Amino acid sequence: MKFLPIVSAVAATFALTAGVAHAQAYPNKPVTLVVGFAPGGATDRVARLVAKSLSEQTKQSFVVENRAGANSNIGAELVAKAKPDGYTLFVGSVSNTINQTLYKKLNFNILNDFAPVVTLTTIANILVVNPKLPVKNVQEFISYAKANPGKVTCASSGAGSSIHLSCELFKIQAGVDLLHVPYKGSGPAVIDLVGGQVDSMFDNLPSAIGQVRSDKLRALAVTSAKQTPFAPGTPTVSESGVPGFDVSAWFAVYAPKGTPKEIIDMLNKEVNKALATEELKKAYESGGFELPPAPNTPEQLAKMTQDEVSKWSAVIKKSNITLD
Repeated sequence: MKFLPIVSAVAATFALTAGVAHAQAYPNKPVTLVVGFAPGGATDRVARLVAKSLSEQTKQSFVVENRAGANSNIGAELVAKAKPDGYTLFVGSVSNTINQTLYKKLNFNILNDFAPVVTLTTIANILVVNPKLPVKNVQEFISYAKANPGKVTCASSGAGSSIHLSCELFKIQAGVDLLHVPYKGSGPAVIDLVGGQVDSMFDNLPSAIGQVRSDKLRALAVTSAKQTPFAPGTPTVSESGVPGFDVSAWFAVYAPKGTPKEIIDMLNKEVNKALATEELKKAYESGGFELPPAPNTPEQLAKMTQDEVSKWSAVIKKSNITLD
């Protein structure tokens, strides 16, 4: 019996050494970052920027693979069922926390089937209106909507998108009745908003800010908790009379559940290292992407994921929105 503590200590040391060796050997072959959307979108752009930096830092290829469909569910399911060895990762987003409640049947669970790794970026949405709409701030927009219930239109990039859910949350918290008009993507929605076919939209800031700067759209407020340097002088929805309103699009890396902690920690360290470089900071700035809040740990991402699932679940249920 007196040898048991020695045996246990040796076993623990061996396990620790094996774990460190595993992490040091990783990656020794190309790593795939699965994106659940088509090339060219915000998720894809962020993934490719980070993949480039990781490839340079680790001297191993990080390759983006687009598996578009079902609002990113196809890509998410692929990674959820992948071998948990760190070589197949998922670039998830706020859409995945919405989908958890939005879809009646999913073959995976964003909370139970993934290991959070690291947040890549956050993006504010921005409430924009056609300049012909007789409103210049959020309070005037609310008053106008209340005077015209069900007649003021709110465009989105599709039913269930973060842009759509931003509108639904605003309707609940501001007590207004807006008519949702879904499009197949943000681009067509913005075109019709500029043309006056629809009245308003809670678009991702990077895709709308150019139209604001050229006076083709009027910005009323950003949806994030704090003002953003990418829309200087634009107030938040919260400080414009809808207290507590806080919506941001965000993108993050997840691994299949069961991926060794040593690999999770190594990936987290390398991504944070990449985010601190001037090259990536400049690329982010040109794209309208904001750096995630420090310290940007797996635990922080896990909490954010849980909080976002809870928030959007309440909005979806109150708005009675479902997708098959």
